[in-house]
Amino acid sequence: MTLLPARRHLAVLAAGVIMVGLIGVGAIRFEHFATPANLANLLGDYASVGIAAVGATFVIVSGGIDLSVGSVVAFTAVATASLVGRGWHPLAAGLICLGFGAGCGAAMGWLIERFELPPFIVTLVGMFAVRAGGFLVGGESRSIAHPFLERVSNGYELPIRAGATIPFRGGLLLLVVALGILMARSTRFGRHLFAIGGSRRSAERMGVPMMKTMVALYALAGGLSAVAGIVFAFSKRAGDPTAAQGLELTVIASVVIGGSRLSGGIGSVFGTLLGVLILGVIRLLIDFQGNLNSAWTSIAIGALLLGFVVLQRAIGSLGGRAATAIEGVTSVP
Repeated sequence: MTLLPARRHLAVLAAGVIMVGLIGVGAIRFEHFATPANLANLLGDYASVGIAAVGATFVIVSGGIDLSVGSVVAFTAVATASLVGRGWHPLAAGLICLGFGAGCGAAMGWLIERFELPPFIVTLVGMFAVRAGGFLVGGESRSIAHPFLERVSNGYELPIRAGATIPFRGGLLLLVVALGILMARSTRFGRHLFAIGGSRRSAERMGVPMMKTMVALYALAGGLSAVAGIVFAFSKRAGDPTAAQGLELTVIASVVIGGSRLSGGIGSVFGTLLGVLILGVIRLLIDFQGNLNSAWTSIAIGALLLGFVVLQRAIGSLGGRAATAIEGVTSVP
């Protein structure tokens, strides 16, 4: 009975080992690599990716996919910049954009469930439509200037030790991850998503409200993508409709490297955070090396992604053989 939980968490454990190993390599090769300030800044630098990845984790756990992440991030960033430029307070502009992201996601979830459409196709259409909307709202990059943003950047940092602080956006990422873990482990909604990802037919027989769950799922993912876009706009002090191209692939890679299975049913929000940090540490290693082309980041991510897919397949085969062995033992009179 203890085999399944251990097998389920093996990929997350592997992600943790890889992250510690990468940090160890950096600490050995570069004198100031593993300083608390450097590692804390990773949370801030990858806050947008991490927040969007939490939403994508729930979608992938359910057996779905969301390709609209990058477009929603870019749209909300440029829309926030446009509203602030017209005199809106950043918080009010952010709430409007949050509502848009959640509404856009809810609409895609409704289409997927109502007409039994593949999530890949629906979110691909959403990707193109929302990206086009970003160009209609603001055809070029728009800067943001507001005293509130200066106060947030300079006055809401989390001290971890002398000389090292976690930026506000990094703290927001940790909060989103904590809430995501709580939602996945302790709510009926989270249990429904794992049930749908494991077997949709079984979930329907269990009485899972499919329409309500799918609409809420994609609304959650769209809302978190909008939050990521708002964080992106506030950190860059600008919104650009061309920004975040390919972000959805980075997010999916982070989720899979963090131990979630693309076919659904298995996933971990904490593992996703590890996946995001692994990408950040790889990038930091390349920056410290100095003489490596940035293309090596994509090569390393691709290799890790392939490795984790193979690992998940191996874990699944191991579980299948163990289950067959147990069945054979229990069937002997």
